[in-house]
Amino acid sequence: MNNVQVFNAYDRQTDLKAFHNTKLGVKGLVDSGVTQIPRIFSHDDQSPSLISSPAAAVAEKLAGETEAKNLAIPVIDLQQTHKNRAKIINEIREASENWGFFQILNHGVPLPVMKEMMNGIRRFHEQDGEMKKDIYSRDFQRKILFNTNFDLFKGVSTNWRDTLTVVVAPHGVEPEEIPAVSREAILDFSRRVKELGDILLEFLSEGLGVAPNRLKELGCGEGMVMFCHYYPPCPQPELTWGTTDHTDGCFLTVLLQDDFGGLQVRHGDRWVDVHPIEGAFVVNIGDFMQLMSNDRFKSVNHRVLANKGGPRISVASFFRCNLPPENGLVFGPLKELRSEENPDIYRETSIKDYVAHYYQKGLNGISALEHFKL
Repeated sequence: MNNVQVFNAYDRQTDLKAFHNTKLGVKGLVDSGVTQIPRIFSHDDQSPSLISSPAAAVAEKLAGETEAKNLAIPVIDLQQTHKNRAKIINEIREASENWGFFQILNHGVPLPVMKEMMNGIRRFHEQDGEMKKDIYSRDFQRKILFNTNFDLFKGVSTNWRDTLTVVVAPHGVEPEEIPAVSREAILDFSRRVKELGDILLEFLSEGLGVAPNRLKELGCGEGMVMFCHYYPPCPQPELTWGTTDHTDGCFLTVLLQDDFGGLQVRHGDRWVDVHPIEGAFVVNIGDFMQLMSNDRFKSVNHRVLANKGGPRISVASFFRCNLPPENGLVFGPLKELRSEENPDIYRETSIKDYVAHYYQKGLNGISALEHFKL
């Protein structure tokens, strides 16, 4: 049988269903002792414009480490005095325009709370697999669920990553629904990050030159959902991704990552490592913020490398508007930013229509915003 016949004989959907039916995720594969990744995780056939192969990404990283050692996303100290608020706003504005990413220190969330959140997520993912099956689901209307890849049956290839999803606001999960091994950590951490999100939205509003409460009034911080990721050690990291090249379909993301590394951000024509800093959050602009800023603030592509070490753990808190679609709420470029010299780049769209498109296309390296350009 020749290579073409072998390729055509491969029934990807059957393999996806078999993997899905285990309800054990990637961690279950690792626990079973796999030494080669199943074919559903191989990204050899994936070739959107910005996505190199995983093997090429590792080679690029090694080759560029010396050259790029001084290239890093901005780090911003949020410690406020009556004198430096303007400085903070200016640094956030510049980072949002030029990078779309920055790290923040002195943000008000205590380091012990951050560490306990990481421990809580580790406890959840590393407990007996049977305990996780109770909340395994692909029903994204649920307030809490565990699975592998939201686009499992639509993505070109599967990412080497499991996720506990927790809806925080405006109508979040009930405390008793959160697994006991993580409950207190999640409740404390999520409350504090929600407060931090409101502060960041004020800074971003002022960075755009509009009233401090403008973005909050529009509901940009009303909704929040956390993706609590677990990237198990991968026996063949050169064949797959931890997370494929993508942008975030939200207003703003606040990311807690451990010290393992692996996150990379697209900056110009190269990928830049986001080096972990103890006590820092990584903040990035989402697609809806780029749309509302009419391309002043950038939602940029980013990805996570798979690795033989680990596990890598991260918690991405996405700020999004969860208002019911029947309210007819739509978002477009802020009217304060419109002018003859700065015409609208995007058409208005609802959260519902945007999310439907985002989930349909999956993480394919192409921004969902392309679909909404005028």
